[in-house]
Amino acid sequence: MKTGMTAGLIAAAVVLIMLVGAVALLLARLTGALTRTSAKSTLKSHFRPLNIAYMALFTALAFVVTLIDFPVFPAAPYLRLDFANVFFLIEGFIFGPVEAVISIAIKELFCLLKSSTGGVGEIANFLMSVAFVILPSLLYRFKKGRGWVALYLVLGCALQIAVSLPVNRYINFPFFMGSGAADVFASAWQWVLAFNAVKSVSVSLITFLIYKPLSRFIRMTGEKVRRAHGA
Repeated sequence: MKTGMTAGLIAAAVVLIMLVGAVALLLARLTGALTRTSAKSTLKSHFRPLNIAYMALFTALAFVVTLIDFPVFPAAPYLRLDFANVFFLIEGFIFGPVEAVISIAIKELFCLLKSSTGGVGEIANFLMSVAFVILPSLLYRFKKGRGWVALYLVLGCALQIAVSLPVNRYINFPFFMGSGAADVFASAWQWVLAFNAVKSVSVSLITFLIYKPLSRFIRMTGEKVRRAHGA
């Protein structure tokens, strides 16, 4: 059992290093592009009134959805599924990774109001949500289309699943299980993997089905707002 858990952690680490490397390359490319523009115009591009309004909407919807979570596996009832990341993925596709990550952080701050973990669970959720959303949101800046989106979502699932092992082993389980965290994790890591696979795939399927019509609606709304203000 422990040998299998170690193999799982090693595999997760390899996937994580590869995908984080891809993110780092993309960020380097983005940073190179940003150096050719003013900081002021870059800031304005992320925080236009319409962006802020939709960021607030997606954050509020994601927070409400977290109140409707439910267990997936009876053997691991502490692993509870919600669909908040649907809103962050859509936000990332439409507006970009900066807006999505900010919304994730704000949602987790709201979750502190009902938290029983003193912020530990919120930190873990933030890390896994960012891991899931960041790669698809970044890649979508360069190549669009449903085929590409499907590939990006697969990569996002892989990154979340990879991150879920170390985050649960070293953040969640020590907080909830105390000194027996290592032994409990050794017998439950398969459920952690299975749960995050179910969660990331189900969120991806919902996102894949609704992101395109929703993005058209938001862009049409943006055009109407800009025309109304003579922009």
